[in-house]
Amino acid sequence: MNHLAHLFLSQRDINLMVGNFIADHIKANKIEPYSEEIRNGIMMHRAIDHFTDTHALVKKSKARLFPKYSHYASVLVDMFYDHILAKNWATYSPLPLENFAASAYKVLQSKEDEMPERSIVTLNYMSKQDWLSNYATINGMTRALKGLSIRASFNSKMEEAVIDLQRDFKLYEAEFTPFFKELFEFAMNWEAPAK
Repeated sequence: MNHLAHLFLSQRDINLMVGNFIADHIKANKIEPYSEEIRNGIMMHRAIDHFTDTHALVKKSKARLFPKYSHYASVLVDMFYDHILAKNWATYSPLPLENFAASAYKVLQSKEDEMPERSIVTLNYMSKQDWLSNYATINGMTRALKGLSIRASFNSKMEEAVIDLQRDFKLYEAEFTPFFKELFEFAMNWEAPAK
């Protein structure tokens, strides 16, 4: 899952949100400097990723993209699923997406002093360009996928993936909907491992 889903699934606690947000910028064995609460968020992020990566419906979505995008298929499914979540936001949250996004940016900005530099840079771009709200639109997805493509190590062709998203949207949505119901339940019941 990508930023929107991780923040949505961890919103019950500010530190869980921060940990979920910074997790991709923290090496597996480098979580000790962070508070226990933020470490829990990092671990939650990793548990969500593991649940997602091993789920049969997610594998089906990835398989559709793999022939063209190879290992970038995983990244694209994360992005596609954030788009579907954003597009269907009212199904999952009584709070409008724009309000949730503004609140999430504010929460994360209040904890910048506890984030690694890479996360702060990402947050600055994310809040200025309102990535979370823009995931709901094709224009927003086009910009996001172009940005990912520019930052990719190889010629990923991710900038072309919006065509795949539009063409096969109903298929991705049909896989996302039951999967996300299970993921939501998993996240709501997730607890940090006992020490």
